[in-house]
Amino acid sequence: MTDLPTSAAPLRIGTRGSLLALAQAHETRDRLMAAFDLRRDAFEVVVIKTTGDRVQDRSLSEIGGKGLFTREIEDALLSGDIDIAVHSMKDMPTLQPDGLLIDAYLPREDPRDAFITLDGGSIADLPRGATVGTSSLRRRAQLMHRRPDLNVVEFRGNLQTRMTKLRDGVAQATFLAMAGLIRLGMDEVPRRPMDLSDMLPALAQGAIGIERRADDARTAEMLAAVHDRETGLRLDCERAFLLTLDGSCQTPIAGLAELDGGTLRFRGEILRPDGSEVLATSGDCPAEEGAALGTRMAQDLLDRAPDGFFDWRS
Repeated sequence: MTDLPTSAAPLRIGTRGSLLALAQAHETRDRLMAAFDLRRDAFEVVVIKTTGDRVQDRSLSEIGGKGLFTREIEDALLSGDIDIAVHSMKDMPTLQPDGLLIDAYLPREDPRDAFITLDGGSIADLPRGATVGTSSLRRRAQLMHRRPDLNVVEFRGNLQTRMTKLRDGVAQATFLAMAGLIRLGMDEVPRRPMDLSDMLPALAQGAIGIERRADDARTAEMLAAVHDRETGLRLDCERAFLLTLDGSCQTPIAGLAELDGGTLRFRGEILRPDGSEVLATSGDCPAEEGAALGTRMAQDLLDRAPDGFFDWRS
């Protein structure tokens, strides 16, 4: 490439301002620097505050779902104020605004959930009636399915805020994503990775996606150099599953696609919000056919669901 960014005309990277979002933006910048032998001043990280960052006193499902962490950033991308946007893919709606697309992913980190207590205990160690904090409708439903005796309360804020709430006794336990803890180097946080047989993660959890303008050929060429093919194949399946189920933060959906050589294997589930019932599905396909598998697995759940199970879709 000859038309590369420079210190005089840097590539502007849009991101939220949390520590994790900044770490992801910096990883994106560093990979592009290495791929094209560029200096750091050829990039500018632009922090954009989103609705999801501003509203901290209500659950995400109450105030609008996944788009809460993306709308303002995507507006800046469409207007040309930034050149790319770096996202946690689990926060991304399945459809992008006209003129924008995501076709580049960085290598996926550990997709599992982490169970967090001050003493490093497990869910099984919690006494009856213990309080667990989470802002995730999925985690709430999964936990209530396993331990309906627990008291689950709303729990938002960054890692530091949540750990303070645990120390203050607001709750005895909470959940975070393993990927976030790893990317932030938070080795000191006591955690237990959740076994995938006990708790499937959010779809696309642990994956970083890079959004661009559809007509920006230069940026497309740059991002192709850092795109991780395996992550793309896995997310093709997971996001097709989510799209077919019309998933949002108002929907307790979980799932994970994994590659085994040339075979892609998928497990997915959807729950009633109170955890009283779970519908699960699984299947496999050639690695390149993940989107079709995700659609088929979602349709399987739709076909098997009892009357009223999908009332949230209306």
